[in-house]
Amino acid sequence: MKALLVALAVLLLPQPAAAQATPATVATVQATGDGSPTDANIQFAGRWNTTNAAAYVPQWAGAYLRVGFTGTTVSLKQRNTIEFWYSIDGGAYTKKSGSGTLSLTPTRLASGQHSLLVSYRIVAGSYTGDAVYQGLVLDSGASTYRLAQPAKGVEFVGDSITAGYTATNVALSSYPWIIGENLGTAHTQVALSGACLRELTAAESTRGIRCYGLEDRYTKLSFNDGSADWNFALFQPNVVVINIGTNDVGHGVTSADFLVAYQHLLQIVRERNPQAAILALRIFKGSWAPETAQAVTNRKAAGDTKVTYVDTTGWWNGSTMTDDGTHPNDYGHQVLAGYLQPIVAAALG
Repeated sequence: MKALLVALAVLLLPQPAAAQATPATVATVQATGDGSPTDANIQFAGRWNTTNAAAYVPQWAGAYLRVGFTGTTVSLKQRNTIEFWYSIDGGAYTKKSGSGTLSLTPTRLASGQHSLLVSYRIVAGSYTGDAVYQGLVLDSGASTYRLAQPAKGVEFVGDSITAGYTATNVALSSYPWIIGENLGTAHTQVALSGACLRELTAAESTRGIRCYGLEDRYTKLSFNDGSADWNFALFQPNVVVINIGTNDVGHGVTSADFLVAYQHLLQIVRERNPQAAILALRIFKGSWAPETAQAVTNRKAAGDTKVTYVDTTGWWNGSTMTDDGTHPNDYGHQVLAGYLQPIVAAALG
């Protein structure tokens, strides 16, 4: 799969979250805030680099922030140009691009309490930009407040399919985002277009190009070389969904190596998330099904009782669910969400 330019039956599909964000539950104002990156009222979901207090940087795909605010207008402070999406009061996502102070309310809101969600496009592959959060600009006398925190969380691990490559709103149109929003959970996408399970140098790949391996990079703050380790204490998901392996096919990974690597990834995910239910998906086009299932069986034999193989046979229809033969289109993501959501919901308990 190309690098990205970084939970039913079809008739009973959930409404796609690309059309509507999770409705905000108004919480009691705990403390007034100014919308700066260090404002304690802001909830940062996903993996964010917070080393610069003036500019928080989202990593991987589908990281987002949520916050409540008062007043009638809100603007976002951007250092340089980047594409991002925002939703106010649970409304439709609006795509915007630019730098400087960008108004998110071309039409004034009614006076009172409101909610805001912002998600930046991931900077990876050939897509460049300045994905940083520098703060909000509110009305004079207005402030932020903390929204109710979702009680549970889901983490989705994968490649461009999990990241939403080719979907209208990219990560926000993908099946992980749809499921997370429909279930009202916190959700993250540790996903990158072009990612493999195994880390491969150009010399090791039959394609002659390197492939970032989630077996090694899952524990990192970002997918970049030399990234710091991620602090897993910041987010302990109740469910981890893994969908990885499509790119390993094209790089010439052997069956034996894939099995060892997948089993190792499951071990790492368990070590970092000791209480989570782990769902290992048969990749939608079917490759590596025996190896994925065997890795789960081996983990169970080692005493891991909360890892499950999810057989996705019959979920994929290449004639309607994709425009390029591999990546789900918007409809495809909705269909996949429809199949997977009840499984995630059951795992959440």
